[in-house]
Amino acid sequence: MNTSELLSYCMNKPGVEQSVQSGWKATQIKSNGILFAMVHEVKGRPAVSLKSTPALADLIREEHADVFPSEHLNKSHWNTLFLDGSLKDSQIYYLVDASFQQADNTK
Repeated sequence: MNTSELLSYCMNKPGVEQSVQSGWKATQIKSNGILFAMVHEVKGRPAVSLKSTPALADLIREEHADVFPSEHLNKSHWNTLFLDGSLKDSQIYYLVDASFQQADNTK
């Protein structure tokens, strides 16, 4: 998956806005003002940070070397994953949807 595909998928969700966080060189994706995805580069590789439950965050980290705690966000809820890594596109879409639902439930 590439960054354009990920951004298109995120932006097709209802109530979603995109902004740039220049300090982190990241694109923030928010649902009704609540962050659910942050697209950026880590070590020169395309990556996205996504929110989940702590249990899912731990599980996905254990299963995939390309998933790790997010540097700038709450590490118990937020994972960063490489878009060019070992996760299948379907797994990334699932995690985006889970993150979107987390943001939607906090309204």
